[in-house]
Amino acid sequence: MLVIAKEPVPGRAKTRLTPPYRPEEAARLAEAALADTLETVARTPARRRVLVLAGRPGPWLPAGFEVVPQCGGGLDDRIAAAFGGCDGPALLIGMDTPQITAGLLAPATGPGAWDGCDAWFGPAADGGFWALGMARPRPELVLGVPMSRQDTGALQRRRLVEAGLSVRDLPVLRDMDSAADAAEIAALTSGRFASVHADLAGAVSR
Repeated sequence: MLVIAKEPVPGRAKTRLTPPYRPEEAARLAEAALADTLETVARTPARRRVLVLAGRPGPWLPAGFEVVPQCGGGLDDRIAAAFGGCDGPALLIGMDTPQITAGLLAPATGPGAWDGCDAWFGPAADGGFWALGMARPRPELVLGVPMSRQDTGALQRRRLVEAGLSVRDLPVLRDMDSAADAAEIAALTSGRFASVHADLAGAVSR
């Protein structure tokens, strides 16, 4: 399992949450989202757990993870490079969906997940994707896909299908890109993210 993430530093992490949140508050939400995501992955069956990180690890990193630096370039380059370091079935997720659970990931991580399946795809509500898995990682199937657009997910999935891969889908999830997204996600979870969001509830009304 791969988690691609950015160090939760004020002014660099989740900048689209500011405003209404201040940079320090946005970074607290980002750290909580990352911590919840990593804790879920730590409870998920995997041969390797790898954090592909832009920045430095902090106290939010649980035991059992390898940490590798992100490469330069666009998001497609960074995702492709993450898959390039894998030699078997790999599932990549981001840090923006702290509402994930081991049960939600189970179709792509449990026994038989790759029987008759070449790829797993988790569409995001904003048109992107929150999960991408390949039985035999092929970085070239990500390179060149335009990111952060309403059709990113559709284009990425089409790239997999046109390459002849059998694709199975995970549920649609909402990414945390705005204060409204954060509120909706917090209502779906009882983890650290929900607690931090509750603590910062007054920020959106200042």
